[in-house]
Amino acid sequence: MPEIQSVVDVWNAKNPNIQVKVQTGPAGNAGTYQNFFNQLKAGNAPDLGQVEYDALPSFRLQDGLTNLGGCDIVTKAKSRFVDWTWNQVSFGEQGAAYGIPQDAGPMAMFYRKDLFEKHGIKTPTTWQEYADAAVKVKAAGGYITNFSSVDVNQFAGLAWQAGAHWFANDGTTWSVSLTDPATTKVATYWQGLLDRKLVSAVPPWTPEWNNAYNSGSAWTWVSAVWGANSIATGAPKTAGKWAVAPMPQWTAGEAAAGNWGGSSTAVFKGSKHPYEAAQFALWLNTSDEALTLMNEKANIYPATTAGAQLPALKKGVDFYGGQPIYDVFAQASGQVKPDFVWGPTMTKTYTDASDGFKAAVSGSSTLQKALESTQQSTIATLKSQSIPVKE
Repeated sequence: MPEIQSVVDVWNAKNPNIQVKVQTGPAGNAGTYQNFFNQLKAGNAPDLGQVEYDALPSFRLQDGLTNLGGCDIVTKAKSRFVDWTWNQVSFGEQGAAYGIPQDAGPMAMFYRKDLFEKHGIKTPTTWQEYADAAVKVKAAGGYITNFSSVDVNQFAGLAWQAGAHWFANDGTTWSVSLTDPATTKVATYWQGLLDRKLVSAVPPWTPEWNNAYNSGSAWTWVSAVWGANSIATGAPKTAGKWAVAPMPQWTAGEAAAGNWGGSSTAVFKGSKHPYEAAQFALWLNTSDEALTLMNEKANIYPATTAGAQLPALKKGVDFYGGQPIYDVFAQASGQVKPDFVWGPTMTKTYTDASDGFKAAVSGSSTLQKALESTQQSTIATLKSQSIPVKE
């Protein structure tokens, strides 16, 4: 997380007997997580680590997490968090806590309000209206959005909104459902937009991607709350021209949202200071002071129920025309279904799906075929690690 040291400095100044030292490394699955796995294997892992919800099962599979569920201060804190975020760290186990929820990634639609108004295009509230708007945006010389073949996590959030359930565990055996009806519906929809060339397919967070938003050739981005910072830093010329609206719905009048991202603060197995680590993790993720700082420094959106009411999150945001955009995300956070489960080998699942998505974007395959292939490769990966799985 950007500028985490400034947040830790506040804790260290007030807690001379429990001092926290920050270590940073390369971001993402191939960087920080692999470092953590290597350190756990060598027996020299840090006390705590920031781990995204979808990666937690992989750490649990490697027996790399301390279950904090027996710690009184942790169990008492459960009620302070949004239900679905606690489910992400407990894996549905009664009394378990394999991390402290840090932030959430409720999704909404960032859109160029000025361009929609200029061209007389209605802000879409359903996915059908979104597709219809895509045709008009294309006629106006732009793309309604960019479809990323790299960020399968984004697609997961779209499927989550539609009611998908990719993984389930009955206590002993895993089941994999990457081609369930909800996911198939989402894949068919986006395949249609790709086939009609109504969306671009630029690798995200590249100069080309930033330029598409900065120049006005990309008009919307259905993304998570942290995307507010991505657009503001990547498209500075468009300040004041954006707004945020709820995700388009599959059926008019519904109120469902997906989630993309979100992290926990986990205490790793082997920590010599698990109680002290838990104290810091709770302060970091529940105190108004820390949550306000994390939002100011990195647009972190709190996983606590009270976090949405922080004064810092009630203000209008200049880049978004003065709109209090976090109100939209607060509403979305309460609309995220709590029963979406991540599988134990998500890094491999994402890699396999991304390979298939790239082929679909190039026109040599389809998103549905990519999901079918990933379904089979995920089952094979689970078997290769002796994880019970249903065919």
